[in-house]
Amino acid sequence: MALLMRPRCFCYSVLLPPLLVLATLAAASGAAADAGGREVERTYIVRVDADAKPSVYPTHAHWYEAAVLAAAGDDAGGWPEGGPLIHTYSAAFHGFSARMSPAAAAALASAPGVAAVVPERVRRLATTRSPRFLGLLSSPPSALLADSDFGADLVIAIVDTGISPAHRSFHDRGLGPVPARWRGVCASGPGFPPTSCNRKLVGARFFSKGYEATSGRMNETAEVRSPLDTDGHGTHTASIAAGRYVFPASTLGYARGVAAGMAPKARLAAYKVCWVGGCFDSDILAAFDAAVADGVDVVSLSVGGVVVPYYLDAIAIGAFGATEAGIVVSASAGNGGPGGLTVTNVAPWMATVGAGSMDRAFPANVRLGDGQVLDGVSVYGGPALETGNMYELVYAGASGGGGASSSAADGYSASMCLDGSLNPAAVRGKIVVCDRGVNSRAAKGDVVRRAGAIGMVLANGAFDGEGLVADCHVLPATAVGAAAGEKLRKYIASSTKQRPATGTIVFEGTHLGVHPAPVVAAFSARGPNPQSPEILKPDLIAPGLNILAAWPSGVGPAGIPSDTRRTEFNILSGTSMACPHVSGLAALLKAAHPTWSPAAIKSALMTTAYVRDNRNGTMVDESTGAVAGAFDFGAGHVDPMRAMDPGLVYDIAPRDYISFLCNLNYTEQNIRAITRRQADCRGARRAGHAGNLNYPSLSATFAAAGAGTAAATMRTHFIRTATNVGGGRAVYRASVSAPEGCNVTVQPRQLAFRRDGQRLSFTVRVEAAVAPGERMEPGSSEVRSGALTWSDGRHVVRSPIVVTVQAPLQ
Repeated sequence: MALLMRPRCFCYSVLLPPLLVLATLAAASGAAADAGGREVERTYIVRVDADAKPSVYPTHAHWYEAAVLAAAGDDAGGWPEGGPLIHTYSAAFHGFSARMSPAAAAALASAPGVAAVVPERVRRLATTRSPRFLGLLSSPPSALLADSDFGADLVIAIVDTGISPAHRSFHDRGLGPVPARWRGVCASGPGFPPTSCNRKLVGARFFSKGYEATSGRMNETAEVRSPLDTDGHGTHTASIAAGRYVFPASTLGYARGVAAGMAPKARLAAYKVCWVGGCFDSDILAAFDAAVADGVDVVSLSVGGVVVPYYLDAIAIGAFGATEAGIVVSASAGNGGPGGLTVTNVAPWMATVGAGSMDRAFPANVRLGDGQVLDGVSVYGGPALETGNMYELVYAGASGGGGASSSAADGYSASMCLDGSLNPAAVRGKIVVCDRGVNSRAAKGDVVRRAGAIGMVLANGAFDGEGLVADCHVLPATAVGAAAGEKLRKYIASSTKQRPATGTIVFEGTHLGVHPAPVVAAFSARGPNPQSPEILKPDLIAPGLNILAAWPSGVGPAGIPSDTRRTEFNILSGTSMACPHVSGLAALLKAAHPTWSPAAIKSALMTTAYVRDNRNGTMVDESTGAVAGAFDFGAGHVDPMRAMDPGLVYDIAPRDYISFLCNLNYTEQNIRAITRRQADCRGARRAGHAGNLNYPSLSATFAAAGAGTAAATMRTHFIRTATNVGGGRAVYRASVSAPEGCNVTVQPRQLAFRRDGQRLSFTVRVEAAVAPGERMEPGSSEVRSGALTWSDGRHVVRSPIVVTVQAPLQ
């Protein structure tokens, strides 16, 4: 291999130690080439054995640079002035990221000392009422807030778009000094002077090298090279997790009250990794690395993307390093619902959080000229439509609808209200119906407004179902579900010039005490777990629909450039909003129970979650109105007051995750890429299966036999170990609600604990039967749900049981 190097580097081929492990490298074949026939470069993340650095290299960075130069060979060069390295990692992860060709990456993967080479992926960003809805009362303080001192001295890392440091939610009045163990920094830059941090916001960093390595130098007229949040997402999530008490708080007059985060006295550290072009793996991993080194207690990550094997997933790798350091990692499940297999961030060492509603709504109903009233929601604070007036309705996507511009003759673009698609002469002074999809909901309103229309109705399609999100529209507008949207389109289609379709929008403000609540938000990503179905994901849900939280002063509430309105708080929806609820609650639990591991904290949150709504029925799916299941809400909706005293927890040590990975049939090299540890999988594979990870839920997948008339019974078993944290002696007895068509037995059925901290194990055997003559469509599956509950008369420890029976494809 030819070697090009700077004078400070030494000979790579001579001085590196023997090969330790061969990396798994995806996407190395079939690489794209530029016009000159050269392979197109991309960013790769490289894990190394830190102990393999030859002593002749002064630093790991010198070693890394030599390795990249050697792998690049004759193609070396063309890197920025600082050299080929983008980031170096040393806390949550040992290694570096660099930009290179697929051929160079493949060569590097086989180099001595290299454990893994992972292609970078780009991720996307997936409250006045929620503390009270969750039972976190400030006066008198609830037990969890009191026992945790409101999360004081715990540090929550927000890995997101940055933060707006001057916001009232981040003031430090009444807080003690910065914890002595804190090792972080307050990085400065445009709009973010060194004095931006305080005793509340104790640290701030930004990571853009990965973004700029792929996208080119950032446009600093549109973005700022500092931790300052110019998007709003990071400020919003940070205040949900740990915002101070602020009164009055509202968005354009909606949701008036006291704003507060889950852990109001917890400290915050902002790690900006998301930019206009997205959130890049190498930057996210750099944030994890810094957060571990800085000494955070919780990482909150409202970012997601595609699901890949854990050894190719930079978030899973960074989260494992954080978990190993005792840090709780909470991540958003994604907004790909209501379809199945859409959940992201599925590694078992992370808490994966879906979204539910609260008992608050913002009705904005459509009243039609024929007397129909269609339910809708909106957060619109401008001049309302004139009371008593009815306005002509137009749907430009209809054949002959007349609303489309000449450049959109097929009506598709106009039906979506894409930029330039509407004919101003046809829509001026009217209410335009727009279909969801392609461009953002707020952007559709801007298109409609610029075309001269007076209002907008945003109608769901069949895939969206009945799920509704209240947006801060720039004109009088509301959103309606799929059924209402169909009625609206039919009403418009039946109109004539003599009898045009007419309607208006009636804005009703803020309603409290809504039933049913919570419901599973339509957008919330669903299971099963695409990577390891033995682990139920999402883990649980938390408030994520129409959440009020802090907002930067320089960003309009609609989040589009044309919105010149300003508001101190904004209402957003997404699993991005649900995740920081759990992050803040994890900080409270860690403050109250400082010896609990990340797995114990997650167990407490999961086994105390509830599945019944405020009508005392099982929670429903917002998209369909049907009863929801474990693939929708995991263990259930978070209940922080019960999580404070769960009775039992299912603890997991880092070595247990290695056994889990072994039972996924990962190679020892794959496992080392994630864990930095040598793994001997022979014993682990003999001992059981991946479902035997000591997880707070139980999930089994059976492959049904082919079509036939004989009955079939499929069997598996789970081993679990419960740790007593309820205080002293206790006897727990098991009760089982078996999934339909299944037989579930627990042995022993009684656990007698003699002391706090004692661990006792039990076995759960599951048999799933396929009845004689029962036929399943090829490739279909049946999901059956139940639960195992342990109780000592004071504590109730519930674990969902999910059984999936899959039919063969043929």
